[in-house]
Formats: sequence, structure tokens, C-alpha cells
Amino acid sequence: MAPIPGSGLAKGLAVTLRTMTRKSVTAQYPDTQPELPPRSRGVIGLFEENCTVCMLCARECPDWCIYIDSHKETVPPAAPGGRERSRNVLDRFAIDFALCMYCGICIEVCPFDALFWSPEFEYAETDIRDLTHEQDKLREWMWTVPAPPALDAGAEEPKEVAAARKTADKLAAAQADEPGQEDRA
Repeated sequence: MAPIPGSGLAKGLAVTLRTMTRKSVTAQYPDTQPELPPRSRGVIGLFEENCTVCMLCARECPDWCIYIDSHKETVPPAAPGGRERSRNVLDRFAIDFALCMYCGICIEVCPFDALFWSPEFEYAETDIRDLTHEQDKLREWMWTVPAPPALDAGAEEPKEVAAARKTADKLAAAQADEPGQEDRA
């Protein structure tokens, strides 16, 4: 059966007329905050306590927008007769969000979980030079990071947790046996 000439145009105009007669649902942004997905990407938060100044994030960043400064500090020996150790101490950690392309490579390569995605998205500045945020601001954003999603109830237990549980059970069993032997004596 051949289509009626102009039927496509009529269908298109019908959709247009239906849409024109509906009330619009525009949310006025500053007054109405948008409902973001729970794990949305906003800015990068820094958990300073986990940062060992390994510089992996800065080296892997394709835009070179992460700036890290540190110094070495000598740590006294943990036990008497031990040797002194040196460790890096973080002096400056800054991210230039004017350059950042939000790829997340820095977060993925961090072996110590010092960087996280924060859903915070309101960080506009009037001057582009002010988009370089230092570690104090990145620390503030860290506290807006949502907790990770719960594990699937039917999922297999991670091997690390299973091994730790097995070791803890063996230690508990060994400790339970020891007091019982002392009572018999």
C-alpha cells in the first residue's frame, strides 16, 4: 500500500502541536537544585592522609593540570638500633580545573586512594586564574564524596577478605584451645 502524500508532514506537525500545548518544566537553576545521580562526577576531592606524594597522578595526567610539591623528612627509627628512614611530606597539591578534562585517570592510577570524585559542581569563578584549587579546597570537597555502593548480597566474598577471615578463625581457635589446656592441668 502506497503512503498518502504528505502523511509524514502531518505526523510531524501533530507532534509539534502536541509539544507546543504542554506546559514547560524548566527548572530555574539557582533556586532549584538539580537531582544528580548518586555517583556523578563533579570535581576531584583529595584525602591528604592517604597521599604519599608518589606523583603517579601528576605523571599520568594527560593535561598536566596537577601540581605537587613536597620535601623529604627524616623519620627516627621505629625500634632501637634501627636505621633512620626518609619519607615525602606533601607541601602543595593543586589541580587547575581550567585545564582538567575530567577523564579520571588520576583517580584510577592512585594506588593509595587519595583522590575521589565529588558530586560538587558549583565551583565557578569570575577569573580563570582562580580555577586552580589548592589542597585545602580539595580537602573540603572530599567530605562531599558519597560512600561507595554496597556490595551485591549474592556476590562472592573477595579473596583478601576470605583469607583474612580464615587466618582470624585459626587464631581464635588456637587461643580458645590454649585456655582449655591450662584448666585441665
